[in-house]
Amino acid sequence: MSDPTLPRWKPSVTVAAVIERDGRFLLVEEHTPEGLRLNNPAGHLDPCESPEQGCARETLEETAHTFTPTALVGVYLSRFQRGDEDITYVRFAYCGEVGECDPTRVLDTGIVRTLWLTAQEIRQSADRHRSPLVLQCLEDYLVGKRYPLDLVCTDASVWTTK
Repeated sequence: MSDPTLPRWKPSVTVAAVIERDGRFLLVEEHTPEGLRLNNPAGHLDPCESPEQGCARETLEETAHTFTPTALVGVYLSRFQRGDEDITYVRFAYCGEVGECDPTRVLDTGIVRTLWLTAQEIRQSADRHRSPLVLQCLEDYLVGKRYPLDLVCTDASVWTTK
């Protein structure tokens, strides 16, 4: 039973894309308080969008590539602690179809560049990953974990504004 005197626990929902092309995977290099880190194209779910929509939006913002999710790779829970920060993340990771890069599009704030890396290069750079979920999502993808998109149901009330 939860303690009613404590604030309600509210994990942060994030989305991430596992994108493969010709045996290489699309990652972003981004500024973080810990320095330059590698991450999947990923970010926070915004109001009034489904996880699929959020994943497509974040991928476009961070890589200048369009992305259409075709399967859910997995749902992940992780905890990040730094100083007074203590955040639990719920990550929805998708794989799918990536479009060509729009060279006129400016990458999201904090993104330094995009990189196409092999699975081995990603494994070897684990000390530079923003989160342990970068590698976990890759490994799950590589062993063939794929779940239908309709496993995650977004109720119509999500798109209702007052």
